[in-house]
Amino acid sequence: MNKNDKDLIPIQTLLVPKSIQYTGKLLNWLSPFVASRFAARIFLTPFGYQMPEREKLMYDNSKKEKVFIDKVNRDIIIYQYGDSDKKVLLSHGWSGSGTQLSKIADQLLLNGYSTVSFDAPAHGKAPGKRTIMPHFLETINYIEKEYGPFEAAIGHSLGGMALLRTTKFGLSIKKLVIIGTANSITAVTKNFAKSLGLSKKVAQHLKTYFDKRYGEDLDNYSGSVSAAGVKIPTLVIHDKNDVDVHYSSAHEIVDKLEKGKLLLTENLGHRKILGNDKVISEIIKFISE
Repeated sequence: MNKNDKDLIPIQTLLVPKSIQYTGKLLNWLSPFVASRFAARIFLTPFGYQMPEREKLMYDNSKKEKVFIDKVNRDIIIYQYGDSDKKVLLSHGWSGSGTQLSKIADQLLLNGYSTVSFDAPAHGKAPGKRTIMPHFLETINYIEKEYGPFEAAIGHSLGGMALLRTTKFGLSIKKLVIIGTANSITAVTKNFAKSLGLSKKVAQHLKTYFDKRYGEDLDNYSGSVSAAGVKIPTLVIHDKNDVDVHYSSAHEIVDKLEKGKLLLTENLGHRKILGNDKVISEIIKFISE
């Protein structure tokens, strides 16, 4: 299967082992409730991948540091790439890593910026098996305090959702760029269940379980909810052929932003978009304006 074909398959379907998918479908048939508990463990488990060749330049030339985040009792890995005082914070998505936005980082360096990125808990080379959205939020807050200030921040998928939330509640940046970001946690759980062949009832049980476990409606973390409190210029990028997050999410987020700008692409999917030269050029232009 070539890379273009892979971009047409939801990331969970690609990364979750077939044996787990088959188990989920069996439990779905036996008991939607039990299937939802099984799905919850998978939902919280990032799946790793071998680092692509294109990310190795950034990895090899970054200053790397393992850091313990007290508030979530987890370790993360910090990547400092370049030495400019004009810094940009990069936040990867689910099952991503601190070098996932490497092509963007390379161009930022060529344009006079440095970047700080991270492997979130249980991602990349950071230890752990499971994590959840609040871990991303506390990681970003910690990085701003210890490695900021930042001129801008760029987030992919869940990383974009986390940056919307932290910006709403005080992350001090001048510009924000989000790529392939979901507008709704409920939609995320539905899409996750669907990608594993699970029913809508399982998705409903899954969302209810997380709300009870974490003591609040997790839709409070949704991209469109957070966007309503973001006042800075924000570039929202999304591909019309994104099979992981439908591009209608971008419209809903932009509608809530005070200074939102929408860039839609075609035939780049959820991941290839991160390395597209035209997209990267628009990002650099937006941040530099």
